[in-house]
Amino acid sequence: MKRQLTAFFMAWGMFCSIPCPCKKWDEAARPWMIVYFPAVGLAVGAVWALAARLFGLWGFTGLFAAAVLTAIPYFLTGFVHLDGFLDCCDAILSRRELAERQRILKDPHVGSFAVLGACFLFLGVFAAFGDFDCGKWRALLLIPVCSRCVTGLAVTCLRPMGTSQYAGGFRAARKTAQTCVLAALLLAALAGSVLLAGRPGLSAAVCAAGAALFVWRGVRQLGGMSGDISGFALTLGEALGVASLLFL
Repeated sequence: MKRQLTAFFMAWGMFCSIPCPCKKWDEAARPWMIVYFPAVGLAVGAVWALAARLFGLWGFTGLFAAAVLTAIPYFLTGFVHLDGFLDCCDAILSRRELAERQRILKDPHVGSFAVLGACFLFLGVFAAFGDFDCGKWRALLLIPVCSRCVTGLAVTCLRPMGTSQYAGGFRAARKTAQTCVLAALLLAALAGSVLLAGRPGLSAAVCAAGAALFVWRGVRQLGGMSGDISGFALTLGEALGVASLLFL
């Protein structure tokens, strides 16, 4: 139990910018940290949904509300997943040989493809929230959970890139139990989203499918799974989930 609690706080401290009350690190708990990745998503989704609910109650449904709702998931995660998105944009869109794409992925400098990718991402999400019906606020709660379940499953199941942190201790210590827990959490989140929000809750399934698609794209283009690909897929999956609310 102590190891599980430590793994939870490790996930909180690494993947969320909300101050963690208990900063601990235990290498033995590291394989379980990914299991608590969706819990971070639930915290993000709760703030996201609450903000949308309040904007609806207050009648703020214009550009200001759209800007705040666009920014919330990036600020609450300390931009860590957005960083992976930017790195993958530079690497994948360079259309170079695999070795060069992997080198670009690890380059700390921001290239033009990353800048353009961020512009289109923010523009798309902002436009979607500009037309967002705040009556669908419940659907936002579990979108971040599903995106993290999918990318967590990718981390535990797919071959890691040779230069990734997952090629070391985490991958070596991986157990089937983590994969089973994440799969169960994903199914529960998908079902819960529909039960909670009705038809708009299907946006969680769109998010999960989008995240899986971009995991596949990233792994195919970059030769293995990595934290950057996780951020890339998570960010785009959530954007697709939000966009789908315009049609659900």
